[in-house]
Amino acid sequence: MHRKRELGTYRRIQQQYPDYFAAVEALGTAVHNLGSLDERTVQLVQLGAAAASHSEGAVHSHTRRALEAGASAEQIQHALLALTSTIGFPAVAAALSWADDVLEQA
Repeated sequence: MHRKRELGTYRRIQQQYPDYFAAVEALGTAVHNLGSLDERTVQLVQLGAAAASHSEGAVHSHTRRALEAGASAEQIQHALLALTSTIGFPAVAAALSWADDVLEQA
């Protein structure tokens, strides 16, 4: 259910603000091409940022992207658990539950 809503919002923004959306996507591409991190690592870093910002949709998205980039469920969970001393147990618990929404479907 959450994924449908997320995709709906994503597509609505894409259609409603095409120039804005193109700029955001171009920035994402430029950042990915800057350095030496592999895609799996980039997605795990972005997953951590999504958890830290308490963004359920972004945790869903980066969990999916991390899986697509070759991360295992255990690596995704470990990346989130590693945040405990930084963002706190409640935020980590929430992020784990959001990641599980995706992992249970994988």
